[in-house]
Order: sequence, then structure tokens, then C-alpha cells
Amino acid sequence: MVVKLLGPAYAACSRRVLACLIEKDIEFEIEHVDIIKGEQKKPEFLALQPFGKVPVVQDGSLTLFESRAIIRYYAEKYAGQGTCLLGKTLEERALVEQWLEVEGQYFSPHTTALVYQLLFAPRINEPQNEALIESSAQKLGEVLDVYEDRLSKSKYLAGDFFSLADLTHLPFTEYIVNATDKGYLIRNRKHVNAWWEDISSRPAWMKILAMNHVA
Repeated sequence: MVVKLLGPAYAACSRRVLACLIEKDIEFEIEHVDIIKGEQKKPEFLALQPFGKVPVVQDGSLTLFESRAIIRYYAEKYAGQGTCLLGKTLEERALVEQWLEVEGQYFSPHTTALVYQLLFAPRINEPQNEALIESSAQKLGEVLDVYEDRLSKSKYLAGDFFSLADLTHLPFTEYIVNATDKGYLIRNRKHVNAWWEDISSRPAWMKILAMNHVA
């Protein structure tokens, strides 16, 4: 059965899900929902996602929203297909879950703030909050210091295997490194930069970047 993803392919959280679907060799189609024009607020979309955010996936009779929940679902459902993204032991799975939580609780808030302030606020003629930009960059740097230590001991966050813990970082790190002036936060940390160069060169992610470039 083909998975339907509702949301723009360029949106960060859509990209997170797409990366998982491609890594797992899952057939999918995209139904574009324009977040710029507010199409996600239409009643028919709100019936699927009551908070009005993208993406949403429809898989037969199952409808899911929240990108991190979606990628966990597909990594589990298709555990024996494509890239193993959850680890092969209970201990590896625990580390994957731990670093997924780190991304959501410590990394994402600061990258999201930076991306919004540096990229999207100017596009909608909203004044940039310089104090927020400065504090978010400082706090992100502190988080990345922890990553630097971790990645000095293992190739990937959960161990020596690529997993959801790494994949979930792809969309916002891509923005930080290649679309803002804060890329030094990644580049200036030897092990974090090596990790980023590795995960961002994976074929699945390259396909997503090409997809958005064509769009």
C-alpha cells in the first residue's frame, strides 16, 4: 500500500518523514499542502490534524501526525526492510530513543528559533529578534558541545550505526549549515562536522534535496 504524505516536500518536518520513508524503501506519494498560504488550516485538513501542522501521513485506515511519531512507526513497522533505524538490540534501541529525545528537547528548540528568525521572519516582513538569535545560538552551541563529546566516542549518536537519532537532525541542521550564518556552530566542532558530513551525504537525503531543488 502506498503511503500518502500531506504537506510540502520543502518543510523541515516533511523532510524528516521523507528521509525515513526513503531509507526504509517505502513507496509513497506527496499531496502538497501549502504552509505559506495557510492551506493546512482548511477544515478538511484540520479533521486530520487538529493542530493544523504538517505533515500528516495516511496509511490505509491509519492517519498519523507529528513527524517523530511517524518515523518511529515506520522504522518499527518495516524493521526488516531497508535501513535498520532502531538498532538490533534492546540496548541499542534505548540509545536511539535517548538521542531522539535529546534532539526533540535540547537541539530542536534552538535550531527552530534560529531558522525562524534568520530565514522566515524576513520573508514575512517580521522584525528579527536579535536577543533571541544570540541566546539561541549560544544555547545551541552548548548542546553541540555535548554532541562533540559523544561523537568523539562513537561514529553516530546512538553508536556505530546510523539510526533515527541521526536522521531526525537532518532538516534543521541543513538549514543551519547551508542557509544561515550560523553554520560555524557545526563546522567548528571536529566530530560534529564529520558526523554531519556523513549523514548529509546519504543517498536518501540527497534525493530529498534534489526533489526540493526541482520543485
